[in-house]
Amino acid sequence: MKKTVFLIFLLSFMLTGCCALQNNTGENLVSPSEISATETRKERDIVVLFTSDVHCGVDQNFGYVGLKAVMDKMEAAGSRVVLVDNGDSIQGEPIGTLTKGQADIELMNAIGYDAAIPGNHEFDYVMERFMELAEMAEFPYISCNFNRKGELVFDPYVLMDVGDTKIAFIGVTTPITLTSSTPKHFMDADGNFIYGFLQDETGETLYNAVQQATDDARAKGADYVIVLGHMGIEASCHPFTYADVIENTTGVDAFLDGHSHDTDKVVMKNKDGYDVVRQACGTKMAGIGWLRISAENGSVDTGLYTWNNEVSAPELLGIQNEMTAAVDHVMSEMTEKLKEVVAKSDVNLTVNDPSATWNGQPMYIIRRSETNLGDLCADAFRDQSGADIALINGGGIRVSIESGDITVNDILSVFPLRQYAHGGRSQRTADSGRAGMGMQCASR
Repeated sequence: MKKTVFLIFLLSFMLTGCCALQNNTGENLVSPSEISATETRKERDIVVLFTSDVHCGVDQNFGYVGLKAVMDKMEAAGSRVVLVDNGDSIQGEPIGTLTKGQADIELMNAIGYDAAIPGNHEFDYVMERFMELAEMAEFPYISCNFNRKGELVFDPYVLMDVGDTKIAFIGVTTPITLTSSTPKHFMDADGNFIYGFLQDETGETLYNAVQQATDDARAKGADYVIVLGHMGIEASCHPFTYADVIENTTGVDAFLDGHSHDTDKVVMKNKDGYDVVRQACGTKMAGIGWLRISAENGSVDTGLYTWNNEVSAPELLGIQNEMTAAVDHVMSEMTEKLKEVVAKSDVNLTVNDPSATWNGQPMYIIRRSETNLGDLCADAFRDQSGADIALINGGGIRVSIESGDITVNDILSVFPLRQYAHGGRSQRTADSGRAGMGMQCASR
């Protein structure tokens, strides 16, 4: 009983801003006085919590246990809570690789997501697998631009009744997905693209799809229209960035974005000159984004809860809730397999310069220069594929391996953007939006 009371105290302490509920300027986002005021209102604020680019980091930073704690705190404070995800959730860590995304979907079901959109990495396990995962999901996937032979695969939006308020969530995924995932996954057996994202040279087709979904939702009584985007900020993504969409549409109240792993909050003008707020929330559960619709005046604001510590919030603060057992079960199932020793090295295999540092830290060079780990990976690809020459994008080799035993976990951590065996060939999934120009090569 004493332990339970202590844990409740710690959880309350964390979520009232004393530990980590801050935006990227260090300001408390929800103060104790705000929460107390909300509790006394007859009306109830609506809080949309959103995640993005989780990349299977289910036990990192806030993790799903911390996310559930935030949800519970918001609801206890009197808010109506909606939970959504902006894509790239099911890939990126060994639990995704070993279960081909199923473990993350099961955890998303357990915590109670209300809607999600596909990011570019939702397609990394081949198209058929993503469709299986979408069927497993107890929440709708939505997208106004993901299509097969011109027909939308998912509903373009979902209209939710949240108390007396109707909120439309519109999904949109960057057309860059066609190259930032594996192109073959979007083709038929003859190499023709049969899946697409309404890509064109100007972006007009995509903008029109967002506009049509917005207009349809408004016609059906939507009080608020919120875009869930996996679009990003990189110039290489133009004309498909969040800014391109906002500038060329009207009627959207807010744009919750992912893909670039940034945490920016931006207010910009839409096509009619009205302000639209865009908010992102980073990656690996280091940030939980929020959008609050005020019951007092109907205004919309956004912000970010952050956890920037090496140890996760649940571990450091002893947080336990309904998600604790679910996450522990998934992680324990993977433990024995990940500990399996598959090789040994007498030297450190590195993504860094072995002799140089920068500002006291190892100098990361894999994206622009040769390293022993890069050479080993290229040699392995050449050997296993039977090719005469192997080229590997340096940006796909993510971490170093220390000397000694090499485990399955080490291998999967090096290649979180993993190799997929499909049709008898090894297929490389590259994140071309952030991969850089470094190449590792090997030849006979």
